[in-house]
Amino acid sequence: MKKLVVLFLLHFVYLFCFSQKIDSWKIAADKIDPNNYYGETVANGVIGIVSSPIPLQCKDVVLNGAYDQYGRGRVSNFLKSFNLVNMYLDIDGHRIGAGDAANMQQVLDMKHANLTTTFDYADKAKVSYTYYALRNLPYTVLVDVTITAKKDIEIIPASVMEAPDELKDVQNYYNQIDRPHVTLSLLSSIAKSPTGKLTLASSTTFLFDEPHGSEPQLIHEMWDNNMHLSKFKKNLKAGTVYHFAIAGASITTAQHDDPLNEAERYVIYAKLQGTQKLIQFHNAAWDSLWKSDIIINGDDASQRDVHAAMYHLYSFVREGTSYSPSPMGLSGLGYNGHVFWDAELWMFPAILVLHPEMAKSMVEYRFQRLAEAKHNAFAHGYKGAMYPWESAATGNEETPVWALSGPFEHHITADVAIAAWNYFAVTQDTSWLREKGFPIIKACADFWASRVEKNGPGKYDIKNVVAADEWAENVDNNAFTNAAAKANLNYAVMAANILHEPVDNEWIDVEKNIPILKLNDGVTAEFEGYHGQKIKQVDVNLLAYPLKEITDPQQIRKDLTYYEDRVGEGSPAMTHAIFALLYAKLNEPDKAWNAFKESFIPNKKEPFGVLAETAGGTNPYFATGAGGFLQSVLMGFGGLDITPRGITQIKTSLPKQWKSLILTGIGKDKKTFTIN
Repeated sequence: MKKLVVLFLLHFVYLFCFSQKIDSWKIAADKIDPNNYYGETVANGVIGIVSSPIPLQCKDVVLNGAYDQYGRGRVSNFLKSFNLVNMYLDIDGHRIGAGDAANMQQVLDMKHANLTTTFDYADKAKVSYTYYALRNLPYTVLVDVTITAKKDIEIIPASVMEAPDELKDVQNYYNQIDRPHVTLSLLSSIAKSPTGKLTLASSTTFLFDEPHGSEPQLIHEMWDNNMHLSKFKKNLKAGTVYHFAIAGASITTAQHDDPLNEAERYVIYAKLQGTQKLIQFHNAAWDSLWKSDIIINGDDASQRDVHAAMYHLYSFVREGTSYSPSPMGLSGLGYNGHVFWDAELWMFPAILVLHPEMAKSMVEYRFQRLAEAKHNAFAHGYKGAMYPWESAATGNEETPVWALSGPFEHHITADVAIAAWNYFAVTQDTSWLREKGFPIIKACADFWASRVEKNGPGKYDIKNVVAADEWAENVDNNAFTNAAAKANLNYAVMAANILHEPVDNEWIDVEKNIPILKLNDGVTAEFEGYHGQKIKQVDVNLLAYPLKEITDPQQIRKDLTYYEDRVGEGSPAMTHAIFALLYAKLNEPDKAWNAFKESFIPNKKEPFGVLAETAGGTNPYFATGAGGFLQSVLMGFGGLDITPRGITQIKTSLPKQWKSLILTGIGKDKKTFTIN
């Protein structure tokens, strides 16, 4: 009954949305409630800015690839950067605070990845500022500010540099460099990470529209070791529209040996580019990303939700790096910023078909940590490579010791290999396969050949694992783990044949004899001894997709019917996305539609609709859920299929609410697929 009520409410919400004209590229927050506020993130794959309900402030600045050990679990965590985009604004001697902002609105522009906040201050001024994490400059951010005077006023804007509490040995600097045609005033800070492992540095500067020589004079104020600022004074006549910007850069020794000088160089570069050109290049970079798009005709609400999911994945992943996204991307410190199977199984497939060059960075992350995975296998008595359940900077195991998933959730090793194979399948890049893909796939296959336990003639068990359904701890012959291992071993044989490399016959023998168990009624058993208990998240149904271990439609439907009713409270968002995808493949669009809505609508949080991990959860943004949601569109309704020969399309059915679905810029050849 409860599920029927939820689905009825979802249907009502969508009927209401259909009657409203929705901008599929923008999300507006018109009512800002600080007590019920889950911020939006603007990010470029390296640096993320998380919004705040407090005017002129942001919640967090998060850096990718920068970890140190602090906080929970004695494991490494993402580092917060200096907060380099916070501002103060005094108008006629009064500092604007949370209670002073009237008519406050925040608008996320997903097409060009910026977040604009506007508000009125009494009858004196209208203020607008926009955050950019510049796509063209990975370590650089921009705050674009416009103040419209309603009366004659005096303004004192300040660029504030604040160190988060976790940083230590903070040092602040203010430098002014005078050149013939420009004055460079740099507000900079440097600090050590909590253990001293890393050095972080940030720098900012003002960008003015006034010609050199008539720019406002800047004043530097040192408040304490953790904060200093640069400010200027300006008198505005009523009706004046005054514009300026603040460019900032942040980098650590994880990326550069000399972060302070490098951050200042980036800021100088931004200053001499100028605000207009910085935004122009940023917009052009995002226009290029959106050439790979999902276009839904007939349903503006779904279109915007799909764009939101794409926007966040595009924001959290960057081509040309060796970074892979954590479950919460760059939206904060959730899950310590660690990399799980969420990257390979949930986010990677959608990114791979839309932007193979971005997916390449994610596989590169694993390739560069192959040596650590091999040592992990050695330390546990196995051959090949055993990837850690939680990975951060080094590639060593980063799971807190109280979580059994660290030593036992071994399917991650197969997930990594499957992603490597799928990258080759989509790109057909045999040079990459030889150099990087096959070493991963082979080492992971060697792990499984040593991990299985022989149980009589022609039977290899995989015992004592944490299942993909993590409520099933230390079980034997888990369906997903076994099937993923089989896929890994099969791909190792296929890759070896393509490269004319020797095939280990043990891969073939083990792959053929790993069991997929059944219950008495023919339903695929989640693990040996499973007796129908509730599950945390999808497991068995993953054998139909993405593993393709089960291909018979009757078996797929039987497993769906059985496990749909056993999903427990608090199931992560991606569970229902898989149900939607499979029902779409089975040409049951009504059931697919209901599961599709359930995969994300209950997880939305105010005021932007950012996704939490579970319905009622409070930990957005859940990029894993966005990845599953997009797979339900691309591979479910869209029928895309990753095969050894590349991307093909199979026949599926669209929901009746959609007139057509157009997938643009797909795969290495940037093809277009249309479904009517």
